[in-house]
Amino acid sequence: MADENRSMSGLNEDEAREFHVIFVSSFVAFTGVVVVAHVLVWLWRPWL
Repeated sequence: MADENRSMSGLNEDEAREFHVIFVSSFVAFTGVVVVAHVLVWLWRPWL
């Protein structure tokens, strides 16, 4: 019988929350790297 505490993704609520925390922290880290890269390129060759 199927576990009723699982969503369409196959994750239960605790697993989904853990995935969300990892996803959000990875996104924030990636965005930080992108911002730093853009600032460095801007300092090297301003485009505006």
